Amino acid sequence: HGNVAVLHSGLTSGQRFDQWWKARRGQYGIVIGSRSAVFAPHPDLGLIILDEEHEWAYKQQESSPRYHSRQVALKLAQLTGSVVLLGSASPDVASYRAAMGKSVGLLRLPDRVAPDGGPESTRPARQRLAAVSVVDMRRELREGNSGMFSRVLERATAECLDAGSQAILFLNRRGSASHMQCRSCGFGLRCRSCDVPVSYHGDLRRLLCHYCGERRIPPDRCPKCLSHGLSYYGVGTQAVAGEVRRRFPGAKVIRWDRDSARTAAEHERLLERFRSGDAQVLVGTQMIAKGLHFPSVTLVGVILADVGLHLPDYRSGERTFQLLCQVVGRSGRGRSAGTAIIQTYQPENYAIRAAATQDYQQFYPKEISHRREQGNPPFSRLIRLLHTHTNRALCERRALRLASLLREERESWGMSDVELLGPTPAHPPRLRGHYRWQIILRGAQPRVLLEKVSVPASWTIDVDPVGLS
Repeated sequence: HGNVAVLHSGLTSGQRFDQWWKARRGQYGIVIGSRSAVFAPHPDLGLIILDEEHEWAYKQQESSPRYHSRQVALKLAQLTGSVVLLGSASPDVASYRAAMGKSVGLLRLPDRVAPDGGPESTRPARQRLAAVSVVDMRRELREGNSGMFSRVLERATAECLDAGSQAILFLNRRGSASHMQCRSCGFGLRCRSCDVPVSYHGDLRRLLCHYCGERRIPPDRCPKCLSHGLSYYGVGTQAVAGEVRRRFPGAKVIRWDRDSARTAAEHERLLERFRSGDAQVLVGTQMIAKGLHFPSVTLVGVILADVGLHLPDYRSGERTFQLLCQVVGRSGRGRSAGTAIIQTYQPENYAIRAAATQDYQQFYPKEISHRREQGNPPFSRLIRLLHTHTNRALCERRALRLASLLREERESWGMSDVELLGPTPAHPPRLRGHYRWQIILRGAQPRVLLEKVSVPASWTIDVDPVGLS
């Protein structure tokens, strides 16, 4: 491995310095890394590979410069004459449209590829995708099952464990309950710094905000009507793990989310326990969808596929499809056939239907049609302007003022091809004690309008944002 450099944020300053200079001198033939590794100063660059190119983590969103590694790679390839290879089983819609337009070459891999298992084998063999079933949880409710496990999933889990195989259960929500609400007056407990519901974590016996980390003891009475009607609603990974232990007392369960593992060493320790067979069931959030290879996993259960479908973001359908495809792809990667069960209250949703067949060709036409009708990327470009302030009225007033200036400039220059959406509260509308208002510019070249107005330094400008929430 002496010819391979690894660049990521976990390195010390000294390690990054050494790796950078060795790469610059050509001592490394290969550089592997996360988002910023695309800037490695390779003197003889020939190939750039972005695996899982659809991942929104390739966009730097927290601070400036807000670059996207894919765009950097494409520009770098243009400057150096190198080749960019974008890999994904569920490509970004804009990337796939570019391939359909012939501006990007398209190489299809229609089958899952895996070693055929023979000690003398050197050629890969085709491997079948997991068989996926969609369970309508509305029907389960009508037939008297109000639990988080459908009868199909409970039966499949029992069969999986009896066969000595492993199972993965996915829910993209942490905690024991998603929110706490009063049955008498309907009041819902929310974070005091962020305008979002707090989640209950049974192991901590605390209410926790997943945005700012605020913790507090659950109150005995409703803060609004003072009744004893407070109840927990919804489920998280902690509740799922507890339910598995209750229904299958002999099974060892590992929970993997940001509450159970925070450091790289803790993540690796949990994965090694599951990989070694120390536990039969892995319960987790979207972490478990990221390219893990567990040959003994023959069952994947999606507890609730609807999480994330209704976010105020035009990419919510695409992200749901991609995440579900990744999750069900963890099943059946060994010699035994795999099964996946998707539980949902919206079995008719196009993203869920396409994910059940793991068929991008079914998903893409519907998604691109929605984008075309709504005028969203890739049929336009977006610029997001975000303002935050501890004073709600002042934050709103500044947002209205800038929006007014932008509209005046748009009209005076006759820029009818640029839409101005907002100002509106962002999602969530308050975060870590700061109120948030946003303005969206949409059009073929929205930055032309932006350049006509002097935007105060207190505003955050994000060109081509990967999300609006």
